Amino acid sequence: MDALNASKLLNEELYSRQLYVLGSPAMQKIRGARVLLSGLQGLGAEVAKNLVLMGVGSLTLHDPHPTCWSDLAAQFLLSEQDLERSRAEASQELLAQLNRDVKVVMHTGDITEDLLLDFQVVVLTAAKLEEQLKVDTWCHKHGVCFLAADTWGLVGQLFCDFGENFTVQDPTEAEPLTAAIQHISQGSPGVLTLRKGANTHYFCDGDLVTFSGIEGMIELNDCAPRSIHVREDGSLEIGDTATFSRYLCGGAITEVKRPKTVRHKSLHTALLQPHVVAQNPQEVHRAHCLHQAIRALHKFEHLHGRPPQPWDPVDAETVVGLAQDLEPLKWTEEERLEQPLDEALVRTVALSSAGVLSPMVAMLGAVAAQEVLKRGSRYDGQIAVFGAGFQEKLGRQHYLLVSSEVGAGAIGCELLKGFALVGLGAGNSGGLTVADMDRIELSNLSRQFLFRSQDIGRPKAEVAAAAAQGLNPDLQVIPLTYPLDPTTERIYGDNFFSHVDGVAAALDSFQARRYVAARCTHYLKPLLEAGTLGTRGSAQVFVPHVTEAYRAPASAAASEDTSYPVCTVRYFPSTAEHTLQWARNEFEGLFRLSAETINHHQQAHTSLTDMDGTQTLTLLKSVFGVLRERPQNWQDCVAWALGHWELCFHYGIKQLLRHLPPNKVLEDGTPFWSGPKRCPQPLEFDTNQDTHLLYILAAANLYAQMHGLPDSRDWTALRELLKLLPQPDPQQMVPIFPSNPELASASAEFGPEQLKELNKALEVWSMGPPLKPLMFEKDDDSNFHVDFVAAAASLRCQNYGIPPVNRAQSKLIVGQIIPAIATTTAAVAGLVILELYKVVGGPRPRSAFRHSYLHLAENYLIRYMPSAPAIQTFHHLKWTCWDRLKIPAGQPERTLESLLAHLQEQHGLRVRMLLHHPALLYSARWSPEKQAQCLPLRVTELVQRVTGQVPAPGLRVLVLQLSCEDEEEDTAFPPLHYEL
Repeated sequence: MDALNASKLLNEELYSRQLYVLGSPAMQKIRGARVLLSGLQGLGAEVAKNLVLMGVGSLTLHDPHPTCWSDLAAQFLLSEQDLERSRAEASQELLAQLNRDVKVVMHTGDITEDLLLDFQVVVLTAAKLEEQLKVDTWCHKHGVCFLAADTWGLVGQLFCDFGENFTVQDPTEAEPLTAAIQHISQGSPGVLTLRKGANTHYFCDGDLVTFSGIEGMIELNDCAPRSIHVREDGSLEIGDTATFSRYLCGGAITEVKRPKTVRHKSLHTALLQPHVVAQNPQEVHRAHCLHQAIRALHKFEHLHGRPPQPWDPVDAETVVGLAQDLEPLKWTEEERLEQPLDEALVRTVALSSAGVLSPMVAMLGAVAAQEVLKRGSRYDGQIAVFGAGFQEKLGRQHYLLVSSEVGAGAIGCELLKGFALVGLGAGNSGGLTVADMDRIELSNLSRQFLFRSQDIGRPKAEVAAAAAQGLNPDLQVIPLTYPLDPTTERIYGDNFFSHVDGVAAALDSFQARRYVAARCTHYLKPLLEAGTLGTRGSAQVFVPHVTEAYRAPASAAASEDTSYPVCTVRYFPSTAEHTLQWARNEFEGLFRLSAETINHHQQAHTSLTDMDGTQTLTLLKSVFGVLRERPQNWQDCVAWALGHWELCFHYGIKQLLRHLPPNKVLEDGTPFWSGPKRCPQPLEFDTNQDTHLLYILAAANLYAQMHGLPDSRDWTALRELLKLLPQPDPQQMVPIFPSNPELASASAEFGPEQLKELNKALEVWSMGPPLKPLMFEKDDDSNFHVDFVAAAASLRCQNYGIPPVNRAQSKLIVGQIIPAIATTTAAVAGLVILELYKVVGGPRPRSAFRHSYLHLAENYLIRYMPSAPAIQTFHHLKWTCWDRLKIPAGQPERTLESLLAHLQEQHGLRVRMLLHHPALLYSARWSPEKQAQCLPLRVTELVQRVTGQVPAPGLRVLVLQLSCEDEEEDTAFPPLHYEL
């Protein structure tokens, strides 16, 4: 019943993606949090935006300083109209619009010790060190969580003090590990073997685990958490099982998360005792030198009342001297290095410390908080780091932004905001194209801050484009509502990409990523790629001829394409994923495919004997159910739902057991129901069981929607109605098994009488109005789609003794939802734009670029150099994925014969086969007669004859694939670009 009683305090649809990351208990705590944020320059705005999107209870803003031009470099909440207004006042209204559930107020006075008692968290950005020390001392004294952060050009710092005894309930903020069990031995210790394919390497020594769904050794089911030891072969020692019952089959092992207590230092202590976690001593030393540089910058501002001037060598040398004179750090033994201060590093930091970069504040703001310094035009903070010439070059760029399959998804919104702030495409000849075919939904609002509640239902691309132009009026944004995939290459073709300087992508599937990457490789465009999964995120950069091209991880790509055997899903499920796939198939068959089939019959007047296979017939009989006429009212829909419940979870299971009884033994003496095959048990319908009732309610409502009938949500009335309905007739049930007991065929068998009966019913149904096929929609919690799938899967789990998953997990799995949270999204967008600076800045060696991977739950960030493109060779030729053979356009156009001759003369390639998408244009093995017919043809003429298609208008290049004589099997020659 919890599926129908959503919390009044928490809008689960709004925060659905975030709930999958944090969980409901953590979200309830966030909803009650009271936060004070002081400092609303660039980083402060980022922190505020993330907190509001995440749904804190209240956010109090403090920044009495007037808005100035330099704020516009990174403070996306402000505009030119806000100059001279206080930053807090100018930011309050827009922040409140992001999430009406959050109370956003201002504090206009000073920050006092008494004021802090009203808050649970205090965040300072752009604060002087003296102010940070004072406020942290008060917070540490009263148990208030304290954060402080700043950026100086390309350097940032974040400090957290959560008190002496801060308990982290889940250090990784990830779902508990769970795996299917293959076998458990009796002994001391007992040894547990995981089923093949389980992620054995994720379990660690000392992990606490519990068990469920075990048959035989039932003493382990729901036992107190047990500590495990991982053996070399991947099996797990789980403690003494010598006196337990003998293990039979099934079951799952699940990790039990343990809280961790963390003791935080005060800021005063941490300044002199910083602790660095790094991979090597050089990184430790660099981190300590940066720490000293930041201390010196605070000292400089304290002495001079201003930050160092941009690229002023005198100020920079002063900062270096201050760093040398600072009180030495108290290093730990592990960190002790006999190395002097890196003066060159400190000098470099000082020279650009007055600069303000939007991606730096986005990245650090996602982790906690930030600052921006005062100067005189909206890009001056950026110009202070890179110069005016670079700013002009940024403005001339034209980039394509694709994300969330395509366009303005969560990362897309963050990137679009960042592009607007840095001025990408804001010059006379520059621009941005945003491609997205999707429309705004309620669940988008907790992460995609460019959208508001009044935008629900509108095209994402159009709303995002208008919002970005609001951030920067000079920005030229073109919204497109077409997807970027093979079906739209006429739109995103040669002419389109000839005007694009690069592509930024944040796509939800590896299939989409591979396609966009292939387009970038084809057109030799740099690709900036980002993705998130909960608190994990990645940002990568791929530059033509410099780095490798994008390649989807083999394991990730394989998991995306995971499918289960049909027989396993239908008859032998062993995991909750199997039952969910079955339930999803049920939804498609009952409420979409059947309606489409009947509507097609109505239009084409076809007979059932003309339809494709017995699966369609089984589907139709399931939809007709015990009725021989269309349903006329709600009662008819409930009667159908009850009949289908009995078919799926009672009569169908009894029929299965008649074919395959529990005691069935194979020829080798092995029990048929063993290993992954769980012997099912039929269920008895009970109106007092919530899951039983939810299935009937959801199925009846969906059946009513399909027929255009009024529905009902009254549980009490439904219980009473079910008491009055007759028990469904087993003779009317659809046979779910063929006569073959070994299940070689999964389709039902229909005789002439059954076909006649179904044809008659189909004729009756086809006389009414068309049915409404239901398209599965996961994000509408009122449409019963997820309710049906979750209830059906849960009942199937009960049939087979499989530990079920709750509704939220069902929605996550079936809807293929990617858990998302605003902070990770903002961080990876910042990391992407930092690489954008390098791409736009001009030719750079591979050592200048960085891939990034972060895990915010564990404060983990790693940046590493991309790999070089792999070099392939064939005789004297060498090439990478970025190279191609070119045949320039000529008059007259080349014939196939002259093309082959040119390749042999110029490149020494004796072509064996020539293909185009992937039609065979030429083969050296053709008969002389066939070669004589094709060799004189012009290339375009040959392509048209083979493919049956005329080259599309505006097509500039035909891409041909070739193989050559004497090549090895794995040789992949560069594509041949034949210019038209």
